[in-house]
Amino acid sequence: MATFTVDNKTMHYLDKGEGPVLVFGHSYLWDSAMWDPQIEVLSLHYRCIVPDLWAHGKSDAAPEKTRNLRDYADDILALLDHLNVDEFSVIGLSVGGMWAAELAIKVPARVKSLVMMDTFIGYEPQVTHAKYFAMLDTISEVKLVPAPMVDVITPMFFARNAETENPELVSHFRNNLMSLKGEQAVEVARIGRMIFGRRDTFDDIEKLVLPTLIVVGAEDIPRPPLEAQLMHDAIDGSEYLVIPGAGHISNLEKPEVVTEKLVEFLAKAI
Repeated sequence: MATFTVDNKTMHYLDKGEGPVLVFGHSYLWDSAMWDPQIEVLSLHYRCIVPDLWAHGKSDAAPEKTRNLRDYADDILALLDHLNVDEFSVIGLSVGGMWAAELAIKVPARVKSLVMMDTFIGYEPQVTHAKYFAMLDTISEVKLVPAPMVDVITPMFFARNAETENPELVSHFRNNLMSLKGEQAVEVARIGRMIFGRRDTFDDIEKLVLPTLIVVGAEDIPRPPLEAQLMHDAIDGSEYLVIPGAGHISNLEKPEVVTEKLVEFLAKAI
C-alpha cells in the first residue's frame, strides 16, 4: 500500500498493474481488499488504483474539510493529480459508486467509463435515512457497534443463504464490525452521515455521455434492484446487470460473474 496526504491526513491506496487506469471505490464498512478478486485479474491489463476510504482500512480519519461525498471526490481527484493520471475509469460499489458519480460529474472529460454497483445516486429514502442515522448516533455515543446492532447489520450485506454458501466471508465482516471501537468507530459513523445524508445527483449524472454499467445483486437489501433500475432508466445507453444469488457485496459473493462482466465491459468501453 502506498500513501497520499490530504491536509495532514494519510490516505492508503493500492496501485497495481500497468495500462489504462481503473479507480476502485469499496463499500462502507469494508476496505480496499474487498476488490482483491477483481484486481488479481484486471491488474494484468490495467493500472488499478484502490484507495481505502477515510476511516476505513489503513486510512486516517477524514480531513475536517471533507464533509460530504463531493469533497471526497475532490480528495480522490487530488490523489490522481498527484499520480499524474489524466484519464481513468471508475468502478464503485455502494458508497464507492456514490462518490464515483460525483467524480464523473466533476471531471467528465477525464472519465472514460463508469461502473456503479449495488449503489444509489438519489437521496436516501426517508425511512432508511432515519434508521441509519439512529444507528450512527448510537455508534458515536458508545464508541462501538453494539452486539445487537452487529446482528442487524451483518445480514444486510449478504444474500439470504450467505451463512451457508459464504460462511467465512460473513464471519470476516462480522468480526471486523465487532472490532470497530473508540475514535475509529466515531469517525466511521461520521463517514456514514456523509453517505446517508448525500445529495441527489440524478439531474447531473443524466447529462453525462460515457459508457456506464450498472450492476446489482438480486438480493441486495440496502440497495435493491429497483434503485438500480431507476439509475439505468435515467442514464441513456447504460448497461444493466442483475446478479442472481448475490446481495450487497456482489463482487465477493459472486466474484467470477462480476469479474467476467467487468472484463467484457471495459474491453468495449476503453
